[in-house]
Amino acid sequence: MQIEIQRNADVSLSKQIYQSIVDRIRSGLLQEGLQLPSVRILSKQLGVSLVTAVKAYQQLEQDGFITSVQGKGTFVKVKRKAVEERKEEIFSYDWQLSVQDYLPRSQFGRFHLVPEKINLSSSMVDPGLLPNRYLEREIHQMLSENPRILSQYGEIQGDTHLRKEMAEYLKSSGVPSTPENILVTSGSQQGIDLVARTFVGPGDVVVMEAPTYPGAIDVFRGRGATILTVPVDKDGMRIDILQNLCDKHKPKIIYTIPTFHNPTGAVMTLKRRRQILDIAQSIQSLIIEDDPWNEIYFGKKPPAPIKSIDHNGHVIYLRGLSKTLAPGCRIGILSASGSVFNRLLAAKANTDLGSPLLTQKSILPFINSKRMMDHHKKLRTALRIRRDLVLELLSQHMPDGVSWVIPEGGLNLWISLPSWLDGNHVLIEAKKQQLTFLPGSACYPVEQENHHLRVSYSYMNEQLLHQGVTTLCNILHSQITSKTVHDCSPYF
Repeated sequence: MQIEIQRNADVSLSKQIYQSIVDRIRSGLLQEGLQLPSVRILSKQLGVSLVTAVKAYQQLEQDGFITSVQGKGTFVKVKRKAVEERKEEIFSYDWQLSVQDYLPRSQFGRFHLVPEKINLSSSMVDPGLLPNRYLEREIHQMLSENPRILSQYGEIQGDTHLRKEMAEYLKSSGVPSTPENILVTSGSQQGIDLVARTFVGPGDVVVMEAPTYPGAIDVFRGRGATILTVPVDKDGMRIDILQNLCDKHKPKIIYTIPTFHNPTGAVMTLKRRRQILDIAQSIQSLIIEDDPWNEIYFGKKPPAPIKSIDHNGHVIYLRGLSKTLAPGCRIGILSASGSVFNRLLAAKANTDLGSPLLTQKSILPFINSKRMMDHHKKLRTALRIRRDLVLELLSQHMPDGVSWVIPEGGLNLWISLPSWLDGNHVLIEAKKQQLTFLPGSACYPVEQENHHLRVSYSYMNEQLLHQGVTTLCNILHSQITSKTVHDCSPYF
């Protein structure tokens, strides 16, 4: 089991080991019932003292992640049903733990598409709100006019015509770009991965917001980065804390979601956008500006992207088209300048030799069309109705002690529970009622806060949304009431 130890970090070694194993368990990389290395073997593998390894295992067992069996070893804790199934197994795969991997966590994928009936965990748009019929007709027409497109490779950088259209589209958002500075990616997730594999290696410092998008955490942790975090308030990333971190550590990358921040929904002010760019310029750092929801606003338009005021190539700008247009196409774009762009293009070539041409051609007629503008307008209206429904239900049914942030755009709503209530425990109860959400712990790169959860109001129809939010409120009401009665009882 490969665990990246950062000896100069502010976090203790035992805490790093603890968090790394927790991340693997929550990601499903360490399965229930799997035997872990003994404390002696672990201390030897990681080059830490036996006391450090023991302390990490003790905390894991205390928090219910592992269990120790006298004379047999230490195991990832399992449910009774899993134990019974394990007894019936003919073959054992425990030996595979000796094959080292370099995946410290992969939590986001577990909450992307889930079996539960009511999915409040996925930041995806209800397929019924997307222009499916139009895209279907375009694909049929394209194939009838050019059947050879299925037997052709596309350009590594992306289809020329799509890049031209996207350059014009970005200009309308205030982002100056040219087709030569645009790279077509397989969604924004690949854009994050390309930047990480190009510029981030073990020990490189990456600054991220806390909380932030779990898929980005997974990527940077996988590169062995030293991640430092900056809290988010209603105006976005805290500049005072960012400045202090940058003065001390000079990060290579600053990753931010300034517009309808995922998961909190905060919108960074224009002043802070300028300040972040000034800081990056002063320390020669790169900014990854992840901008997935720019068109999904419910009131006034958000400020222009940081990229719009970047004149020296510090900002790598990511914009996804998949979520609000055609998830099955998996199209995103990356805009950068200079040698940074050239190196990212080389990374794209090494990764997949270019995104599929068919999907790029499929959305091409939609970009910059009136139909695109009408679609975004209707989508904003539909999602605002769903957001308002969730807010109304929360106001009516949520127990005291629970708070939430009202998002002015995007797809998510951030809920904070009493500090003693673990969102992961709430999730266990929710799944019993065919309901799922994203536990807030998945959104923290370093020091986790477990008393938050993210609810996405964009994927379920209004009937299921009503049922899901009401169920969640009932679960929380039951758990908070039970704790209150327990604390007030004279017998405890």
